[in-house]
Order: sequence, then structure tokens, then C-alpha cells
Amino acid sequence: MARINLLPWREELRAERKKQFTLNLVGVAMVAVLALVGADRLENSRIENQKQRNAYLEQNIAKLDEKVAEIRDLQKKRVQLIERMRIIQELQGTRPVIVRILDQLVRTLPDGVFYTELTTEEGMITIQGVAESNNRVSSLMRRLDASEWLQDPNLDAVVAAPEFGDQAATFTLTVGVQLAKEGEANGESDA
Repeated sequence: MARINLLPWREELRAERKKQFTLNLVGVAMVAVLALVGADRLENSRIENQKQRNAYLEQNIAKLDEKVAEIRDLQKKRVQLIERMRIIQELQGTRPVIVRILDQLVRTLPDGVFYTELTTEEGMITIQGVAESNNRVSSLMRRLDASEWLQDPNLDAVVAAPEFGDQAATFTLTVGVQLAKEGEANGESDA
């Protein structure tokens, strides 16, 4: 015998499907919310991790900046020390030359001429003095010109000085200095 169901089964099936759909929809929504919360937490943990890494890098950068500043300061001090050493070596190298030049100034001084002031500046010596006559000044200039350590004497001024005598004159002249003599540059000396 055939079974015929006259109950409204389609409505029950529809209601069951609707209930199943609603449950599926709620389940998917819950899974989506959980996925969003999980993704948000994951992203927040990544952001926190990156912030910690940035803070660590900033601390190390600050330490390195201090070291770089210290290195720059040390390099500046090194340059200053090298410059001082160069000046000292230059002075040590020219020390015997200065003695030779002063010796030449004394040796070239004729009788009747007196130096009152000597000044040096960049390889030039300015001499001020008193001479008994103009001829003595000329003799001084010839002797300076003949010197192997002095060169190019140039008379700047001659003024009569009656307080020192009838023909006396005060004079100012400049003379060049030869700092590098061949024997001195090689460390040899005449003494």
C-alpha cells in the first residue's frame, strides 16, 4: 500500500532549511568575526614587535651617534696634533738656519753701522739701524747681497740723524732669507 502524506511537509522542509541557513549564516558570521579579531590581534602584535625593534634601533643609533661624535672629536685632535708636530719639525729644521742667518747679519755688519731693530716675517728680515754715513749703508747692502744666506737687500728709507753725528743717518732695509741651503737641507753643517 502506498503511503501518502497529507501533512504540510514542504513547509516543514522549508522551515528546516531556513533554520539551517540561519545557523550556517550565524556560524559564518562568527567565524568571520573570529577571523577579524584574530587578524587584528596578529596585526597589533606585529605592530608592537616592530615598535620594539624601532626602539632598539633608535637606542643603538643614539649610541653610535655618540661614538661617531667621539671619533670626530678624536680626528680633530689628531689633526691638531699632526699640525703641531709639523710646526715643531719645521722649527727644529730651521733652528740651525736661524743661527746661520744671525751669524751672517753680524759678519756683514761694517764698522760704523749699528742695528737698532730686527724683525722677521715670512722669509723677510726688516732691519732698522744707524750708520755713521750713507757710504756705510751702501757697504752694508753690498755685503748683504754677497752673503750666501741673505738675498735681495732693498733699502726702504734713509733719514739724516744729526743727533748721532754730522753725517749720521738712520735707515730701514729689508733682505730676503734663503731658508734651504743645500748643505743644511741634507743635514750637513760647516761647523
